[in-house]
Amino acid sequence: MTKNKPLISAVINIHNEVKTLEKCLRSIRGFADEIIIIDMESTDNGAEIAKNFNAKVISHRFVKYVEPVRNFALSKTTGKWVLILDPDEYLNTTLKKELLRVTQRKDVDFVRIPRKNLVFGRWLRHSNMWPDYLVRFFKNGHVSWKKEIHSQPTTKGNGLNLLDSEKLAIRHQNYPSINSFIQRAVRYSSVQAEELMSTDYKLKTSDFILKPIQEFNSRFFRGEGFKDGLHGLIFCLLQAFAICLIYIRLWEKTGSPDKPLAKDSFVSAAQEANFEFNHWFSWYYIKENNQNFFKNFFIRFRQFINRLTKNL
Repeated sequence: MTKNKPLISAVINIHNEVKTLEKCLRSIRGFADEIIIIDMESTDNGAEIAKNFNAKVISHRFVKYVEPVRNFALSKTTGKWVLILDPDEYLNTTLKKELLRVTQRKDVDFVRIPRKNLVFGRWLRHSNMWPDYLVRFFKNGHVSWKKEIHSQPTTKGNGLNLLDSEKLAIRHQNYPSINSFIQRAVRYSSVQAEELMSTDYKLKTSDFILKPIQEFNSRFFRGEGFKDGLHGLIFCLLQAFAICLIYIRLWEKTGSPDKPLAKDSFVSAAQEANFEFNHWFSWYYIKENNQNFFKNFFIRFRQFINRLTKNL
């Protein structure tokens, strides 16, 4: 351990997380001096497991996602430094040593840590899933959270990005199965639809067509998800489904209005989606088959024709 080690508080929010919680707690034993568990009406024995690690368990009403409870959890800490973890995340020895070194620096107030996301049993190195920097270690009082789902925290002071190395990454058992992905997508889509409703968002035909396609293109092509193999393809398709589900849930929450499908809107959205997909497919094909001059020429020619006919 580092000499003159400051008090470190770890915060973990749980709701029926018994399958992963013990591994998370073992990984911070000896590193965190204070462990705060915010138990959001769990029905398993997660609270008892936490108490076996000398954690302080605090009850909180159930919420569908964690951001609204982050600041409440931070208010219960007493450490000079705070570590935020989800119960399906854990630290390795190298990362803990590096974070302890950071606590001895006077020029750092918060740390962005890369996160190694394990999806269906495999580390996704692409698909916009790496390095997945998150502010998870910081001086108490220098970070606070907004209430919106998946929102990034507000920070003050000087930040430090750790090297994007697997050895310095938080391990995250993100989606152990397809079923876990679907369950989370259903839960989160409801929350995100409600957030859109609160802003008086007006649904458009393109939301159901163009936005899922853009999500897929962003992850599979631009984020090079194809380098993650079949895992990457399946994950990117599921992410596109999750985006589409948000707008379907919004349609449902606004009364499932039955109205004719506007032909011009549908055709315009479909043409735009087709153009964007062909653009990124051409980029991918040329990138991966750059030795074949004739095929690349015809791909570029087809892309040129697509640009000319995009708005016809």
